[in-house]
Amino acid sequence: MSTPLSRRTAVKLGLLAPLALAGCTAEKGPAADADAATGLAALGDATPAPLAHATQFSLDTYEGGFRLATLASGDRLLVVPEGAEPPADLPDDVAVIQQPLANVYLVSTGMICLVDAIGALDAVGVSSVRAEDSPVPAFTERLEDGTIAYGGLYREPDYELITATGCPLAIENTNIDHVPEVRAKLEELGVTVLMEQSSREEDMLGRLEWIKLMGAVFGREDEAAAVFDEVAARVEEAAAEGSLGRTVAFFYINEDGAAVTRRAGDYFCQMIEAAGGEYVSFAEEGAADSSPTTITVEMEQFYAGARDVDVIIYNGTIDDGVTSLEALTEKNALLADFRAVQAGNVWTCDANLYQQMTSMADIIEDFRAAFSGTGEPTTFVWKLS
Repeated sequence: MSTPLSRRTAVKLGLLAPLALAGCTAEKGPAADADAATGLAALGDATPAPLAHATQFSLDTYEGGFRLATLASGDRLLVVPEGAEPPADLPDDVAVIQQPLANVYLVSTGMICLVDAIGALDAVGVSSVRAEDSPVPAFTERLEDGTIAYGGLYREPDYELITATGCPLAIENTNIDHVPEVRAKLEELGVTVLMEQSSREEDMLGRLEWIKLMGAVFGREDEAAAVFDEVAARVEEAAAEGSLGRTVAFFYINEDGAAVTRRAGDYFCQMIEAAGGEYVSFAEEGAADSSPTTITVEMEQFYAGARDVDVIIYNGTIDDGVTSLEALTEKNALLADFRAVQAGNVWTCDANLYQQMTSMADIIEDFRAAFSGTGEPTTFVWKLS
């Protein structure tokens, strides 16, 4: 029988965010005073939308259905409801999203499952994702039948197609920061750019809570809240089952033969811990390389720290993955000495695992089945032999 999580335990697992960290609305200051002299003042008083986990955006609501999204990057976007006009004299840094939306250019792969979950795929007309790379079956179908057109990669969009479709909004991820000229060109063509930053959320449910912003953008707030509440409840229920006492390594082998692992405490490690596993992490000190999300460890160091783990999950989302234990040990012969390899407790994962935020509870349940060795069928991970 499951026991309720204490708030302290839930915060540790990332199920609840400390109130001081929830949301990213800045305190009132000179910027707020400046807004008071612009068209935003005509909307009246703002009511902040409650966010329990996300820290990389905030959402203010106004009378008449207006919504102002403020992103951690500093971007601000005003969602204008159908039949209404944006107020005059908006601040220069406030972009407008006019509802109803159609022919949206959806670039961020991570947002596809969120847009699908709230029933808003009909508003998408162009994408940077090809059918063979789509993480959502309904999105794949639309790409295959031409309902959604392929509009080029984020760094090389098909501007003619985007212009011809009358695209009003591009939903990008943080990669757009690497090609500022692309963003500038889209905006020059009259396309509002929303750069979602869910990947920068530290809390696993913070990533999922971006569904509330998608709900506001597409006019599907009730649907977004319902999906979030249902998934979050299932995640909490799964986490309440407690620890299995099994150590877990999650990594892939790069071209140099080094192990690339996730940083301790990131959202993926939180899911492993919520599933009852104990994630084996590595310190940045002495690492071959590091990024905001990963630590790259030379094989000798990885061998010393992970040789005796109970379970291995090979990260098949980055490279070509592995299909057997033999293929795994071909990556590096030292892996054959790992206890999990010798015991046959090695799993790999779906290539789109990172893009399945709405399936978070299912992924955690799959992890738990893998860690416990119950033999239950799994969807997102499978055992190597």
